[in-house]
Amino acid sequence: MDRSEAVRWRPPRSCEDYWSEFKHCKSFRNRFHYYYAYGASPSCRQWKEDYSNCIEWEKHRSNEAKEALQMSERNRVAEQKKFTPVWKLRQDPPRDWHMPLNEEKPQDS
Repeated sequence: MDRSEAVRWRPPRSCEDYWSEFKHCKSFRNRFHYYYAYGASPSCRQWKEDYSNCIEWEKHRSNEAKEALQMSERNRVAEQKKFTPVWKLRQDPPRDWHMPLNEEKPQDS
């Protein structure tokens, strides 16, 4: 990659977005909710590292900071994709989709 391509590269998010995510992660409300849902405190370290790397990129165009941001975003996307959907997606509508609903008839569960 030549110098002009490196200069044109932008982080996937603005540095303020990383800082906002870090502040949200550290907020009392989020920590309380996370502890209630998962039984542990959330780790906000990655958001702070991403913010630091973003600032480092903005100031010094550090290649290490750029690669760290790219890797962090890839990991975040991969983490979101690894969960299977809760609902089974239909390929076609039900055969009786056009019929009126029968309110007294119990539905399949």
